[in-house]
Amino acid sequence: MGEKTTPARREGIPLGRIAGIPVILAYSWFVIAAFTVIVYGPVLRENNPALGVAAYTVAFAYAILLLISVLVHELAHALTAKIYGWPTQKIVLNLWGGHTQFENFTATPGRSVLVALAGPAANFALAGGAWLVLSGSSLPSVAELLTNIFMWANLLIGIFNVLPGLPLDGGRIVESAVWKATGSQAKGTVAAGWAGRVIVVALGFWFLARPVLAGETPELSLLMITVLVGGFLWMGASASIQQGTMRGRLHLVNAAALARPAVGIPNTSTVSDVLRLSPTGVPAVVVCGPDGRPQAVVDAPAVAAVPPHATSSTPVTAVSYALGAGAYVPEWSKGQELIQYLGQLEGQEYAVVDHRGTVTGLLAQDVVVAAITGKSVRPNRYPQRQNR
Repeated sequence: MGEKTTPARREGIPLGRIAGIPVILAYSWFVIAAFTVIVYGPVLRENNPALGVAAYTVAFAYAILLLISVLVHELAHALTAKIYGWPTQKIVLNLWGGHTQFENFTATPGRSVLVALAGPAANFALAGGAWLVLSGSSLPSVAELLTNIFMWANLLIGIFNVLPGLPLDGGRIVESAVWKATGSQAKGTVAAGWAGRVIVVALGFWFLARPVLAGETPELSLLMITVLVGGFLWMGASASIQQGTMRGRLHLVNAAALARPAVGIPNTSTVSDVLRLSPTGVPAVVVCGPDGRPQAVVDAPAVAAVPPHATSSTPVTAVSYALGAGAYVPEWSKGQELIQYLGQLEGQEYAVVDHRGTVTGLLAQDVVVAAITGKSVRPNRYPQRQNR
């Protein structure tokens, strides 16, 4: 998820590992850092004239504190997941804050909620710690200013993330509640995605529509933040709805059920053997090597083009196109397991074999996609012949 090896595009700057988890600073983070300096630098300078141009340095320090807050938030997710044996692939800090990318794991409604809410809980803990520092000691003006910003930032991050809609952490509460009630995680994900869309509409009304209706003009910075955050949340909510819908259709992805009938034939056969087994092109004919493994698929139009007097002398390899390397699957494969396996194979067709390794079907990639998405497709029954 052999191929030609190409250099992997770096998604950011590696910051090292924490608890064995790679942490990456995406290049897009510098956009939000610049935005913070440009927008809040002048505000800090106006409210604190003694700072002078140092106000922009303080604004950049504010961006760094936000970065640290997000990192702690994502680490809380990852370390809580580690308790349940869920492996974390990496943490990425980016324009939108950050995300923790997990490897494959088996979740339950309760564990899903605990892992999700660990992030906001960490931010509330940071906000509480900053409040204690502000309450218990007298700090220099800049330190007090940054600590106060740090406290409010973490409080807002925590509150924002517990809103009940995906892709926010609080959306896992909605997902898990529906999941628990219906027994379907897919239905929970779809419901939480729609809840996320409702949150976007509510935010748009509160921060944009409401001031306009009251005859006020929203501040430019608030307008930009609302549009950016709202756009991000809407895309995340829509992706969750799509993901949940597709997950709900996984039971339809079954190699034996989706494959069209096929038979295997040795690569030493001729066109006359093909016509004997499949005179009308049905079932499909798969060419197998000496070890019995599928190698190619007979191209029915090419067979039809062979003159009758030449069928017994024309090798089957002359009227077939190659399958991708290892492009065959057990007929009992289904669901997520089948999708992940197909994702590692080349080509658009896969032979289906039984327990004895005998070819029983031919599975087309577009048929699998149609089963997952629910969108009807018109498969090309006789794919264009490929160069071997």
